[in-house]
Amino acid sequence: MMNAIEWPQGYLPGYTDNFVSNEAIVLGLTSAEIWPFLAEATRWPSYYANSANVRFLNSDSPTLALGRRFSFETFGGPIEAEVVEYVAPTREQPGRIAWHGWGGEGDIRLDVHHAWLVEDLDGGRVRILTQETQNGAPAKGMATAWPNPMLNGHQMWLDALTAAARGTGVVGRGRRVPGLG
Repeated sequence: MMNAIEWPQGYLPGYTDNFVSNEAIVLGLTSAEIWPFLAEATRWPSYYANSANVRFLNSDSPTLALGRRFSFETFGGPIEAEVVEYVAPTREQPGRIAWHGWGGEGDIRLDVHHAWLVEDLDGGRVRILTQETQNGAPAKGMATAWPNPMLNGHQMWLDALTAAARGTGVVGRGRRVPGLG
């Protein structure tokens, strides 16, 4: 049985303005190999072209942790976030990271819940699931855009994450993903 994302009130898919889900099941990697590239947010810009200027607001540590606040730029704008779930993977349980993020004000405010699940599967495989729900006018615009910028951006992040863990380089550098700023 595969695990699922745990959703807080107000962010359950289907009841929000936008929802995207991306998943990869990869042979030859483990959750322990994937985890540092995800949990150490300052690494994101080194492999994911849609992430920049990661800064921690209430800690000097580059590693995400429950309650840790940080900011970064993505999809052409700044996002401030707070980690609301953090469980490192073990043999018995999947790794989980989730943050509540926000940006903009008034009519252009965006609120998101972005969650990751990383779990080892039998046969030397790892499953990486990332899902995001969003509320606000910008979310409504992204939900109807074609191609969907969130879906494509998060797929690029998954591809880049696995490439970084394999040591095979950066995915998406110098390439523009349709719908991304």
